Amino acid sequence: MKKLILGIAASLLMSASAMAMDAKPAVVYDKGGRNDGSFNQAAYNGAEKFKSETGIEYREFEVTDDAQREQAMRRFASDGNNPIVVIGFSQAAALEKVAKEFPDVNFAIVDMVVELPNVRSIVFKEHEGSFLVGVMAAKASKTGKVGFVGGMDIPLIRKFACGYVGGVKSVNADAEVIQNMTGTTGAAWNDPTKGGELARAQMDQGADVVYHAAGGTGFGVLQAVADAGKLGIGVDSNQNHLHPGNVLTSMLKRVDVAVYDAFSDVKNDSWSTGFAVLGLKEGGVDYAMDENNKPLVNDDMMAAVESAKSGIIDGSVEVHDYMADNSCPY
Repeated sequence: MKKLILGIAASLLMSASAMAMDAKPAVVYDKGGRNDGSFNQAAYNGAEKFKSETGIEYREFEVTDDAQREQAMRRFASDGNNPIVVIGFSQAAALEKVAKEFPDVNFAIVDMVVELPNVRSIVFKEHEGSFLVGVMAAKASKTGKVGFVGGMDIPLIRKFACGYVGGVKSVNADAEVIQNMTGTTGAAWNDPTKGGELARAQMDQGADVVYHAAGGTGFGVLQAVADAGKLGIGVDSNQNHLHPGNVLTSMLKRVDVAVYDAFSDVKNDSWSTGFAVLGLKEGGVDYAMDENNKPLVNDDMMAAVESAKSGIIDGSVEVHDYMADNSCPY
């Protein structure tokens, strides 16, 4: 009998260990879809990296209307998927409801905080990365005028814009930053025609470098800038390759790392919940350098952006966070 009990106990321990390693990940993309070349695609890249390294398949869903958010999360949770990573602040209300229904499932959300014991909330210091590309924009500009095209007009995108202005002004206090938002609904993330129109209007006013934080709308921004022979700045994913010679850099927001880590942590039985803030110091944001933009970045520009980066990391350079008080002092 003693041997039988010990055998059952050992079997249970083995089963528990197997369950801990049995990741069945899923990701719910926000509007714009996984191929937006920006925010959602960064999440997709992280999921693909996990799959290629582990051989573990993941499930995915691309939201096209708000009602689908809750449905997708609930279906994945009911099917035993774990963890379930949802991309974008718009997912918060649906996640809060579904996570309460499935307390034993691990969830993560990018760009919003949901305070539940089974949810990991991941936000980024976009203002820090935007400051860096602002430094580069100011160094590259010949007119002293640069532009910013945002997607949906929300505080998060104002945070990108404010950090960018700070970086520009740190190089040239007299520089002008022309700003436009694409819209006030989710459609603003996927309107490249409008993005192109806004970029052209800014260039008509003298802007010769235009930074976008607009999801799929940014394709239109970068296309218009390239057509005009000016410089664009990409966002979230590395977009330098879209128009080599006309994309100065891209502000990297490492959503890929957030997704990869969430998937890996469940697989490795090291899952944790709570609130994670990823900035330059944590490797959560950065600027992109590769063969596509290397000819556009001279030694003076590289020295300036690296100096700013070091200063932000060591605290000697402070970048205002628009989300702290909904203001931009630059």
